[in-house]
Amino acid sequence: MTKVFRDPVHGDIFLPEELVELLDTAQVQRLRGIKQLGTASLVYPGAVHTRFEHSLGTYCLAEQLMQVIEEFSVKINPSERLALGAAAILHDVGHIPFGHTIEDERRIFSRHDAPERFERFLGGRTEIAKVLRKYNIEQAVRDILYNTGPRGKAWMSELISGTFCADLLDYLARDAFFCGLAQVYDKRILRSVRISENGNLYLDCQKDGIIREDLVSEVINLLRLRYFLTERVFFHHTKTASGAMISKIIERALELGLKLEDMLPRGDEGLLAFIEARWGEDHLIENMLKALASRNIYKRAYVLTRRIGQEKELELVEKYHNEPRLRRKAECELAASLKLDPSELIIYCPSSKMQLKEAEVLIKMGSHEPVSLASLNLPEVAVLQDKHRNLWRFYVFIAPWRLNRVRQISQACEQYFGFSNHLPALQSAQLYMNF
Repeated sequence: MTKVFRDPVHGDIFLPEELVELLDTAQVQRLRGIKQLGTASLVYPGAVHTRFEHSLGTYCLAEQLMQVIEEFSVKINPSERLALGAAAILHDVGHIPFGHTIEDERRIFSRHDAPERFERFLGGRTEIAKVLRKYNIEQAVRDILYNTGPRGKAWMSELISGTFCADLLDYLARDAFFCGLAQVYDKRILRSVRISENGNLYLDCQKDGIIREDLVSEVINLLRLRYFLTERVFFHHTKTASGAMISKIIERALELGLKLEDMLPRGDEGLLAFIEARWGEDHLIENMLKALASRNIYKRAYVLTRRIGQEKELELVEKYHNEPRLRRKAECELAASLKLDPSELIIYCPSSKMQLKEAEVLIKMGSHEPVSLASLNLPEVAVLQDKHRNLWRFYVFIAPWRLNRVRQISQACEQYFGFSNHLPALQSAQLYMNF
């Protein structure tokens, strides 16, 4: 029996009973408590959509892509279709609260899509494992999620989480919608999906050997939308600062006894409530939770951009992104030198991997074999790739009640890190109170 879900982005989504069973497991329902964009709702109040809705949307788009593939490329048998639908629903099941912030940006845990994380939900005697075994798709779903499928079937993994995939197509539309940003892509691009002879997914941007410029433009539009969301939402400085505060709270809780196993069954609010109940009397945790509750978000005191050069950027990343111990040491030393409380200063250093992976999507133009979009050296693509790389920022955030000392803090950071502050107009601390 099919169940219908009304979605504000894609309309009605029809789910077969086998996948409704999967959706109703506690592990998937948990995703209702994990916001898709972490703390972005502090900037865009409407951005409260969750990983659960995103999983449904990813399934919807995977189903639409499968229909196109069957029409133009290969037949998909019922078992493969069910496995692909299940993989779409489960592709984010390994997410922990504030996952991208504490895994990718702060590097506290390994990524949510690592096989070992998936196995905590798909393996053993979990509800998910029982449903997958019931319908004999357990190994097929693993192959899709881990990209370990048989030769010639790479497209199945690429359909869910590749350079042009159901995951991307849903979050581009969903994140823009819930942030109130008037950015869309033309869904006709889905009709260009094909499977190559060696089993890879590509976009057919030609007809009868003639290049379809409109399709090429729409692929570039996807890159433009991806960049736009990264600039305006994913790396908005207030979202970054609030995420850094959450990360600092979790780092401290880990020192006090928090385990990954404590995080896996919880959503965003549940995790913060758990930490407050167990360690709320800790000075750092208490101060930061209070600041978050009243939206006293930490402010930028010191910023470095890619103007420092690639070599220096990589040095900072190696020290303060790849080595959390060195980052904590630097935070303590800076705070001590400035006579600040350790809870009042946070260093944020993201990975240097700021490439637009979507630029590697395979496209076919004319009679040539599919090649990556980036390899065509199109000026628009090169500009977007460079702009995306330039979004990298190294921050030192301070508690807002320390803004009266921002000039002194900036000078201390310049001496400690060896680079002039790239944050302009430090003449007035009032500047930092108005964002």
